[in-house]
Amino acid sequence: MNKEFTNEIVLKMMPFLDNGQLKKLQEVVENVVDGYSILKSETIDTEVLDYLELFISAKRVEGCSEKTITYYEKTISSMLIKVDKGANRITTEDLREYLSNYQKENGSSKVTIDNIRRILSSFFSWLEDESYILKSPVRRIHKIKTTLSIKEAYSEEALEILRDECKEPRDIALVDFLASTGMRVGELVKLNREDIDFVERECKVLGKGDKERVVYFDARAKIHLKNYLDSRCDGNSALFVSLKAPYNRLQIGGIESRLRDIGRKCEIEKVHPHRFRRTLATVAIDKGMPIEQLQCLLGHRRIDTTLQYAMVKQSNVKASHRKYIG
Repeated sequence: MNKEFTNEIVLKMMPFLDNGQLKKLQEVVENVVDGYSILKSETIDTEVLDYLELFISAKRVEGCSEKTITYYEKTISSMLIKVDKGANRITTEDLREYLSNYQKENGSSKVTIDNIRRILSSFFSWLEDESYILKSPVRRIHKIKTTLSIKEAYSEEALEILRDECKEPRDIALVDFLASTGMRVGELVKLNREDIDFVERECKVLGKGDKERVVYFDARAKIHLKNYLDSRCDGNSALFVSLKAPYNRLQIGGIESRLRDIGRKCEIEKVHPHRFRRTLATVAIDKGMPIEQLQCLLGHRRIDTTLQYAMVKQSNVKASHRKYIG
C-alpha cells in the first residue's frame, strides 16, 4: 500500500516537475512513509465501471461497429478486473505486469499482446484527453515488435480448382463474386438482389464505420451470379441464401463453413473469405494498379493497411532486379 501511495503522489505531480525532480520526490516520499503503515479506506470504487461505460459510449457515438465495441469492452474490462484498481490509479508498471502475465497464462502471440496494448492505449489516451487522468500510463509501453509473416494469396490454379469443385450455381457465384470484388464477408452478407447493377457490373456495399462505397465485379462473376439468381425459386431479397428451405439469408459463419468444405474436398488449405480479398489486392498490385485506387476499392481508411494486404510476387521482384539492376 505504501508503494501505491507513493506512486499516486508522483503521478499527480508529473505535470509540474521534470524527471529528475520526480525521482527526487519519489525518494523523499518513500523515506518519509518508511516505517508507517498506510491503510486505504474500504470504499466501493464505482469509477471502474463509470470510466469504461463513458469510453464505450464515446466509441459508439464515433460510429464504431458493435463487434469492435464488444471487443474493446471485453479487453478493457478483463484488465480492470485483473489489476483491481480504479482506472485513474493504474500505473505503467501495473499494465506491464498485466501484459506479461497475460502472455504467460494464455500462451498468446506477440500480435495478440500488441492488440491488447493498442486497445488499452486508446482507452487511457481517451481518459487523458477528457481530463479524467493526468497522463496515460500506456505512453511508456512501446509497440511490441512482431514477426511479419507472409500470408499467401490464391494462385490462379487454386482458384480454378475451387471453381471446378463448386457443384451448386450458388457456390460458383459466391467464389467468383468474392474473387472479383475483394469485399469483406461482412459486407457480402448484407447485400440484397436490388443492390446489384448488372449493366455497370457494380454494387454499393456498407463497409466499416457504416461507410458506403462502390465495388466492381468481372464478366465471369456477372454470368454466374445471374445464373444463380435465375435458378432461385424463393422470395428472399438477400443476394445469397441457404440451399434448402426456408432459404434464409446466408450469414458469415455459413459462408466460411461452405468455403472450408469446398477447400477440403479439393485439398486446398486455408480456404476462407478473407483470402479472396488478399488475392485481389495482390493481383491488382502485381498488374500495376495505383495503391491509392486499391485503397479506395478495398475501403481502407489508411494506406498502410492496404500495403499489408498486397503480397508482391517474388518472381516479379527477380524480373525487376534483372531489368533495373542487371
